[in-house]
Amino acid sequence: MTTLDPEKQKQAKTYARIRRRLWLVDNLFSAVYVLAWLFFGWSISLREWLSTLITGDWLLIALYVFVFGGIYFLLNLPLGCYSGFILPHRFDQSNQTLKDWIIDQLKGLAIGTPLGLILLELLYLALRVTGDLWWLWAAGGMLVFSVLLSNLAPVLIMPLFNKFVPLGDEHKELADCLIQLAERANTKVRGVFKFDMSKRTKSANAALTGLGNTRRIILGDTLLNEFTTDEIETVLAHELGHHVHRDIPFLITFGTLTTMAGFYLASLGMNWAVGYFGFTNASDPAAFPALGMILGAFGLITMPLENAVSRWRENMADDYALQSTGKREAFASAFTRLANQNLGEIDPEKWVVFLFYSHPPLGERIEKAKRWG
Repeated sequence: MTTLDPEKQKQAKTYARIRRRLWLVDNLFSAVYVLAWLFFGWSISLREWLSTLITGDWLLIALYVFVFGGIYFLLNLPLGCYSGFILPHRFDQSNQTLKDWIIDQLKGLAIGTPLGLILLELLYLALRVTGDLWWLWAAGGMLVFSVLLSNLAPVLIMPLFNKFVPLGDEHKELADCLIQLAERANTKVRGVFKFDMSKRTKSANAALTGLGNTRRIILGDTLLNEFTTDEIETVLAHELGHHVHRDIPFLITFGTLTTMAGFYLASLGMNWAVGYFGFTNASDPAAFPALGMILGAFGLITMPLENAVSRWRENMADDYALQSTGKREAFASAFTRLANQNLGEIDPEKWVVFLFYSHPPLGERIEKAKRWG
C-alpha cells in the first residue's frame, strides 16, 4: 500500500499557505479596483464618454465592460501569471511551457469573453424590461445556462484544451471494469476516454462529465500511468456516487437558489447604490462595478455554506465508492497517492477546511477507508 511522503506533506503545507495568501491578495485587489471606479467617479465618466461615441444599450454595455474588464485583466496579469504558472513550477506541479500557458489564457479569453458578454447583455436586458423582478429572471437564466453548459462542455469546450481518446486495447480490461461499474450504478456512458493531463500538470484526476447523451468517463493520463487498476476503480466509483445520489441536479438546484438569493439582495443593494453614487438607474452600465461588488461580497459570505454542502455530497460519494467496490485498501492507497502526487495537504486547520475546502481533507478520507467495515 502507498505511504505518505513526509517531505511532500511539508511542501503541500507551504504550497497551500502561499495559494491562500494569493487568493487573499487577489480578492483585496479586486475590491480596491472596483471601489476606486465607484468612489473616484471613473465609472460614470467612462459611461458618459462612451455615450458621446455610440448609441444603443447593447453596444454601450459591451464597450463599457471591454474597457473596465480589460484594464483589470492587464493590471492583474502579473498576479495571475505568478499563481497560475510560476508557483506550480516552483513546486514541481506543472509541465507546461510559458508559451502553452499563454495559449491557454488566450483560449480561455476567446471562449469566456463571448459567453460572459452574452450573459451580461441578457442580465441588463432583464434589468431594463422586467423592473423590480429582474433578479428572478436573472436566476432563471443562470439555471438554463448551467444545464446547457453541463451538457455541452464535454463535447464543445473541453476538447479545445485537451485531446480525448478512447482507451485502447492496452487498457481494455480497465475500460470494461469501469463500464461495468457504471452499469451497476445505472449510469449510461458513451465510453471511457483518457486525456493528456500530463501536458499541463503532474497532478492526477478522473471525472464523470456531461449530461444525458454526452456523459462519459474521463481519466487523466497521469492517473493511468501512476495508479493501479483497483485504485482507479475506487476513484471512478466515487465519481459515479455523485450520479447515484443525483448530485448534479441537486447542486444545480442548490446553486440556482443561492444565485436567486444573491440577485435578490443585489436588487436591494442596487437601489441604494443608484441613489448614493448618482447612477441613472440599476440598468445604468456605470453601475456595473456596484453590481459586481455586491455579488462578489455575497459569494464570499456564502462560500463556507456552499463548501459545507459540497463536502457533505463528497462524503456521500466516498461512502458509495467504498460500498460498491469493497476495496477499502485501494481507496486509501489511491487518496494517499493523490496526496503525494497532487501535493494535497492531509491535515489542514479546521478554519481552512471551513472556509476553503469543497472536499473533505484527504487525511479524513484515508482514515475513513482504513476504518471502513
